[in-house]
Amino acid sequence: MHRSFYKLLAGAAAIALSAPAASSQELTIFWAEWDPANYLQELVNEYEAETGVVVTVETTPWQDFQTKAFTEFNAKGSAYDMIVGDSQWLGSASEAGHYVDLTEFFATHNLTTVMAPATVKYYAEYPGNSGKYWAVPAEGDAVGWSYRKDWFEDPAEMAAFKEKYGYDLAVPQDWAQLIDIAEFFHRPDENRYGIAIYTDNSYDGLVMGVENALFSYGGNLGDYETYQVDGILNSEASIAGLEAYRKLYGFTPPGWSKTFFVENNQAITEGLAAMSMNYFAFFPALVNPATNPNADVTGFFANPKGPNGDQFAALGGQGISIVSYSENQEESFKFLEWFIKEETQKRWAELGGYTAHAATLESEEFRNATPYNEAFYQTMFMVKDFWAVPEYAELLTAANERIYPYIVGGEGTAKEVLDALTADWEETFRKYGRIQ
Repeated sequence: MHRSFYKLLAGAAAIALSAPAASSQELTIFWAEWDPANYLQELVNEYEAETGVVVTVETTPWQDFQTKAFTEFNAKGSAYDMIVGDSQWLGSASEAGHYVDLTEFFATHNLTTVMAPATVKYYAEYPGNSGKYWAVPAEGDAVGWSYRKDWFEDPAEMAAFKEKYGYDLAVPQDWAQLIDIAEFFHRPDENRYGIAIYTDNSYDGLVMGVENALFSYGGNLGDYETYQVDGILNSEASIAGLEAYRKLYGFTPPGWSKTFFVENNQAITEGLAAMSMNYFAFFPALVNPATNPNADVTGFFANPKGPNGDQFAALGGQGISIVSYSENQEESFKFLEWFIKEETQKRWAELGGYTAHAATLESEEFRNATPYNEAFYQTMFMVKDFWAVPEYAELLTAANERIYPYIVGGEGTAKEVLDALTADWEETFRKYGRIQ
């Protein structure tokens, strides 16, 4: 993946390192246990070489990440100086005083434009549209699509598709084409299926999958500034988006009622589906012949437009925040000043990190570094996220309970589902005093 980008830019973009300075200063960054945390440790080793400040990236398994972080926060512990926290933590962590306010830091360094604006909005700002910032976009991620290029480019398939639908078979430009192509390749008698989408309702898989349709059809989850939901979540546009997602489910492989990122990559590696939804963070495995026998015929594209030209994708990834209880806040600010530099962000991308730095994303070097970087670049300027309020878990639970039976079981209508969910969310917001 980005390793090739690393090779491409090695030497040209390497960060100039000065001799280590004498210092006993140490910083600890807390993150979940996955490859990007390893890349970050490689990056901060260079900060140590440059400044003498020892930075340790401490990790824990994903399933323990939130619990361990908030246990330390609630104890006002100083074990962590910075944390690469999930975007949906912004509300709970900032309202409880766990994160240092970075609003002045953002203004000083013009971060609302230095970083891709959409990533600032969802990784950093809380409340919505408040101009208050609590994290620097660090590990960008979002949902994109992989597809079987050889199926799409087969002359017989292209001719058959053109005859049936009246236009050329190619990467879908909108959701209508996405649905057509999924239908075209859906051939259960050949053990070949149209599409793989998220359906797992254990956490945020299903909801994030639905968001890609709902947002691109012009719908929204509500007004993040006023907490208005009625007329937005259950709008005609949102209803159409949910109906589109339900339609796609009809073209998934059998048994696709509890699937997330692992199964969606398998849909491509095992030759099950023509197209598959997934976070960009999992696409490196699809370009590696060791993990995907179809690597040389796998392509990628950004979430397509909706019927009225709206084009958005569900956000993943995390921002980096300074913990309020850190005894090293001044040094942490110095680290963030180094982290946001363009040369550091280029190096971050070289090592494998998914930068949210606008200039780096826009560079030809980055966009051409992997088969999926162009789609990632396009996506990071059009992301949208779930509610980041402290009660986001209650909202997510209600969404799973309402949406899942409709998507996988065909129960009720999209309007009934979203009307009911609107009532659920309004009740939650009344309970927490956000609306009357």
